[in-house]
Amino acid sequence: MREFSDFDGAKVAVIKGDRVVTILRDNKADIPFPKMWDLPGGGREEGESPELCVLREAREELSLQLTVEDLSWKRRYGPERQGMPVTWFFVAEMPDLNDGALRLGEEGQAWRLIDVERFLRMDNAVPHLKTRLAEYLAGRGSISD
Repeated sequence: MREFSDFDGAKVAVIKGDRVVTILRDNKADIPFPKMWDLPGGGREEGESPELCVLREAREELSLQLTVEDLSWKRRYGPERQGMPVTWFFVAEMPDLNDGALRLGEEGQAWRLIDVERFLRMDNAVPHLKTRLAEYLAGRGSISD
């Protein structure tokens, strides 16, 4: 059995008002969810905590300078079955986000601020991230570990 601190990666929903920061994934057959709208985040590097992982990924992917204090909600997911990844999902509500400072890194085709409700209905958005964001919105304001 995996340790509670053992995990594979982390994602963050950065919310500005009624919009969420998204990244259009590369169109490569060898990656999960090619050409789909995703949220910032990715795989863990050795020794990282879930928070440090997601902060690093947001910085690398979008030049987004989040702090641990910006992460207002978190939940651990998985594994649903043996061998499946364990991931963390975070939310950062950023009403004053300077989206003009966001810059796409080396991965992804584009970034967009998309209306949250629209993102949840999109066929070309990563399905499990839509579910996780919807779970957060359903209980908005609560913190869960």
